[in-house]
Amino acid sequence: MREPYREGTLTNTSLYSRDATLGTEIVVLTESTLIATFNPEDGRRPGPMGTAPVRRGRIGLIVAGSLAAGLLAAVLLVVARFGPGTESAVTGSVLCGFALGWAMLGVLSVRFTDQPQRWAFAPALLIGLSGLLLVMFGSPAQLVLNWVWPPAMLALAIWMIVRVHQRLRGWRTRWLLYPVIAMLALASIGGGYETIGEAADSQSHPMPGQLIDVGGHRLHLHCTGSGSPTVVLEAGGGGKSSDLGRIAPAVERDTRVCVYDRAGRGWSESAQTAPHGIQIATDLHTLLQRGHVPGPYVLAGHSFGGLYVQTFAARYPSEVAGMVLIDSTAPSAAAPDYAAHPYLLNRVFALVSASAQLGLGRLYGATARDLRSTIDEYADAGDSVKQAASLTDFGNKPLFVLTAGSGHDAASSKTQNEMAALSTNSVHRVVEGASHQALIAERDGVAATTQAIFDVVSCVRSSRPLVM
Repeated sequence: MREPYREGTLTNTSLYSRDATLGTEIVVLTESTLIATFNPEDGRRPGPMGTAPVRRGRIGLIVAGSLAAGLLAAVLLVVARFGPGTESAVTGSVLCGFALGWAMLGVLSVRFTDQPQRWAFAPALLIGLSGLLLVMFGSPAQLVLNWVWPPAMLALAIWMIVRVHQRLRGWRTRWLLYPVIAMLALASIGGGYETIGEAADSQSHPMPGQLIDVGGHRLHLHCTGSGSPTVVLEAGGGGKSSDLGRIAPAVERDTRVCVYDRAGRGWSESAQTAPHGIQIATDLHTLLQRGHVPGPYVLAGHSFGGLYVQTFAARYPSEVAGMVLIDSTAPSAAAPDYAAHPYLLNRVFALVSASAQLGLGRLYGATARDLRSTIDEYADAGDSVKQAASLTDFGNKPLFVLTAGSGHDAASSKTQNEMAALSTNSVHRVVEGASHQALIAERDGVAATTQAIFDVVSCVRSSRPLVM
C-alpha cells in the first residue's frame, strides 16, 4: 500500500490524487515543490499546477450586503401587512427580516467566495423560527420564548464569535460582524434579566385584592373600608394602583374605597384592545359590576386618570354621584393626532414597546409590562382626550377640581376652570406650592387631595352644595 503524501514533503514526480481515507485531495506539483492539500471543509480548491488557489468573490461586500439586506427586510416586514399589528407579531416580523440577512450571508458566501460561512445558517434558523412563532401564535409564544430565547441566543452568540474568528480572514470583515453579534448577546442578557426580574417581582410583592375577568383579560381590584358612596381611584398616565398608596388608606377611614390597575399595568393582565378612554371606562365598569361593587361612585382621577373618569361619567351617568379631578388633563388639551397613518404608527409604537422586553425599562424602575402599556396609552392619547370631551354637562352633582399651584400657566388654569364649569355644584381649588405629583405623593398634597374627596363624599351623603 502506497504511503500517502504529506503536506510539506518533497517529490520528484507530478501527481494529482485523492486520499479517500482522509477525505483530502492531494496535489503534487513538480520536482522540488511542496505538496498542496485541499480540505473540502475549507472550500478552497487549488488552481492550475504550480499556482496558488484562486480567490473567488469579495467576502467583505457579501457580509455588509447581507447585514444591510436583513435590516431592510425587517423594516419592510414591519411596514407591510405581515401578520397582525400586535406587539408580538411586529417583533416576529423584525426577527424574520434579520433571519433573512443571516441566511443570505450563508448562501452567498458558499456560492461566491472561497470563505464559506456556513455557521450563519444557525442564527438564521433560531431567529427565523422565533419570529414565525411570534407572528403565528402571538402572546402565548412570547411567554415561552421569554424563557427559552435569552439563554439560547447567548450561547449561539458566543459560538458565532468563535466561528467568525476561525472561518473569516481579514480583521476588517470580522469587525463588521462582531458588533452585530455583541448586540445579540446584550439583547439576550437584557431579555433574560427582564424575565427573571418580573418573576422575582411577583414573588416579592404579593397581590392584594383579586383578579377579575372583564372579557378576555383579568384586572386587579382591591377595595377596603366600608360605607357609601364608594370612592374609585384612577391613577394617572403610566400609573398603577400602588401610586395611590397614600390616598386609599386615608379615604378608607370614612368610606369604602377601591383601587385597580388598568390592563397591562401592575397586577392586571395585558389586553389586545387599544387603551383609549372608552375602552378603559368600559373595563372599569365591567370590573366593578363583576367585583360586586355597587354604586353610586365618587370617581377621583389624577392627571390622565381625570380623562378616564370623565369618560366613565359620560357613559354611565346614573352610576356616578360625584367626581374629583386631581390636577387632571383637560379634554381641551392639545394631544397628538395619529389618524393620518394609524396602521404604520401602531406598528411603530408596538415595536418601541417591544424593546421593553430587553430590560430597558428597569434602568428607571419600570417593568417591561409597565413600559409597554405606558407607550400604548400615550399612543392613544389623542382619542382619550376627544372621548373625555363627551362629558359636557355634569348637572348639579358635586365636582371638585384640584389644581397644583406649581407648573401651571394662564392657559392651563383656563382649562381647569372649564372643567369646573361642567357642574353647577363645583369647587376649583389651587394648592399653592404643590407640584403635579405631590398631590398624590407628598404629605401636604395628599392631605389636600383626601380632603377634596371627603368634601364630595359628604356632599353626596347630605345633598348639600360644595363649599370652599
